[in-house]
Amino acid sequence: MKAIVNVYLKEGVLDPQGKAAHHALESMNFKGIEDVRIGKQIVIKLDTDNKEEAKKEVKEMCETLLANTVIEDYTIEIV
Repeated sequence: MKAIVNVYLKEGVLDPQGKAAHHALESMNFKGIEDVRIGKQIVIKLDTDNKEEAKKEVKEMCETLLANTVIEDYTIEIV
């Protein structure tokens, strides 16, 4: 079983990397871009068949290490 964790800055938190990418894309003549936010994806291979237990464990991983919950949000997908 695999857990896919997407971590991204909370709305309202300044994203300088996203702003730089936004500016670069516009300077390359890509049009219609309203905003760019950059995050990270973490893929964790788990040795379990219990989807609920896996999600619970990965949530604990996020809360304690993988995400800075003061400025970041995250989503978990178990596949």
